[in-house]
This record gives sequence, C-alpha cells and structure tokens, in this order.
Amino acid sequence: MGGNMKKSIGIIMLCAGLVAGSPAWAASPTNNLAQCLVDHLNGKERKSLAKWIFFAIAAHPEIKSYSSASPQDVKQSDEYVGKLITRMLTEDCPDELKKAYSADRNAIGASFKLVGEVAMQELMTSKNVTDSLTGYMQYTDIEKINELLR
Repeated sequence: MGGNMKKSIGIIMLCAGLVAGSPAWAASPTNNLAQCLVDHLNGKERKSLAKWIFFAIAAHPEIKSYSSASPQDVKQSDEYVGKLITRMLTEDCPDELKKAYSADRNAIGASFKLVGEVAMQELMTSKNVTDSLTGYMQYTDIEKINELLR
C-alpha cells in the first residue's frame, strides 16, 4: 500500500465516526468488502479502533492538552491497528479485497468508512458517553428554539 493509500485509510477511519447514520448498502464488491471487514471485528477490536481514532483526534494542537495519551500509548495503538488492518485485508477478507479493488481503486477507503462507524458505535453504547454527549442540554434554551420553529 502506498503512502497516499495509508493516509486515505487513516483519514477515512478518523472521519467515519463523525458521520451520522450508515448509508444503505447495496450489493457491490466494495460493500461486500466493507461487510466482510465489519463481520470479522470483535468488540475488543472495535474498542481498540475507537481508541486509535480518539488518539488521532487528540493529536490536534487545540485538543492535545485534554488527552493524557503518551507517545508510547499512541505507538502501541498504531501498531495494533496496523496489524489488525493487515489481518483483516489479507487473512479475513482477501477475496473480497481483490474483487473490490479490481472494481474500484478507492474500495479500501470506502470500506473502512463503515468500519470506523462500527468502531465508534461500540463506544456510543456506553452510558457514560451518552450522558456526556447530552450534558449540553442543561444549557440549551429549548423554548427559544421551539419558538423560532413555530
């Protein structure tokens, strides 16, 4: 995989958690690859992917001070995800990879979009996360918003 493909996979996995909802997946080689990848992830692997995405987001200069992840934590996560992706593509879904890549050179990145969504959904099932995501509600003037919509 070339440097651009590596960057593409990383960026797509990073952004995938920010996309609301999953698209309707019609049968295609790319979608078959995506489904195969998701089918071969267990809960621990999904959490590890979500942690990797978190570390990537935490690298942003304006957010970095809020994370206590050490360079060693990030390196271990990168190594784990690299080996996981290699296993998934070369051992779990090699036939789907070949067919998808043959049909569409962007198939790997497109497939990992769904993998990223699934990884983030794993975290969203935590009550702590959902409570944190709704914390802003106590400061939101719902009546003012509703008045505007009337």
